Amino acid sequence: MSTGPAAPCARRVAPQVDDQRAVAVGRWSSDATTAVPRRPVTHAYAALSFLVSGSAHVEQAGAWRLEAGDVMLVPAGQPHRALTPARAEAWGLALCAPCLIADGAAALLEPFERVRDGAAAVVRIPAARRAFLTGLFRELAAGGEPAAAVGAAVERSLVTLILHEIDRAAAPHRPVGARAGVVVDSLRYIERNCLGRLTVVDVAAAVGRSPAHVTTALTRATGRSAGAWITTGRMAEARRRLLHADEPIDVVAERVGYADATHFIRTFRRAHGVTPAAWRTAHTGGAGSTLTPATAPRGPQARRSARGSASPPRARPTPRR
Repeated sequence: MSTGPAAPCARRVAPQVDDQRAVAVGRWSSDATTAVPRRPVTHAYAALSFLVSGSAHVEQAGAWRLEAGDVMLVPAGQPHRALTPARAEAWGLALCAPCLIADGAAALLEPFERVRDGAAAVVRIPAARRAFLTGLFRELAAGGEPAAAVGAAVERSLVTLILHEIDRAAAPHRPVGARAGVVVDSLRYIERNCLGRLTVVDVAAAVGRSPAHVTTALTRATGRSAGAWITTGRMAEARRRLLHADEPIDVVAERVGYADATHFIRTFRRAHGVTPAAWRTAHTGGAGSTLTPATAPRGPQARRSARGSASPPRARPTPRR
């Protein structure tokens, strides 16, 4: 049984969300020769691992011993690492938070939000439920290639069932009254608002701190500045739309928070080495299904629609008392 928090693999807790998917699933293994990072690592997506054999000793806001049947939950931006090499096999699941929020599936992120609020990061799955949970992972993985094999509704259903099994096994958590802290508050606000007209100043106002304080805190805790987190979320949703929605580039730009398509194109090129149009051409017909965005109208109607719906309602900043 787990005794405290940490991440089960030497490098990452789950398959990295690639440049085509909002949901990634896969099976990983490690052994005594697997390199152990000297410092904790973070990633830009929420991730979990379900250990099916072996054991692992990992660190995430404390030290945890994981055994077969344990699930490790790692919110986006949460530092974690393996403490010692170990022989283990696990299923991993990674979720792009801004992509799911944009697709109306924010509820899938609730288990990770509870960990951010202080709930245990490791959940022990009852022995009688492990075969069923393993089957869900296999079903989800089987639909990853080719893209058309699993529809968006089926993919979401499988992810929902996986997270429901984890929720059923988790110990009850009663959040304390204290705030989570500037790093968690900032990440949460960015994930929910980065596809709108969001700036570092807006994030700072929402968490009741100065822009410099927010950027410094995020950089120290996660290795990314507030501006980098905003851009990362926008680029992830932009890739998803470029691949799965037949929208003009200027519409994609507006839907991911850029009023100026030229600015979006420059930012995308810096992040990916090619323009959005070139990226879309290179990846058309590629594998990997996601929770697909709704089909948008084309031409002038699309641009009017995008301007009316691209920016989600901005949450009211809550002053720090």
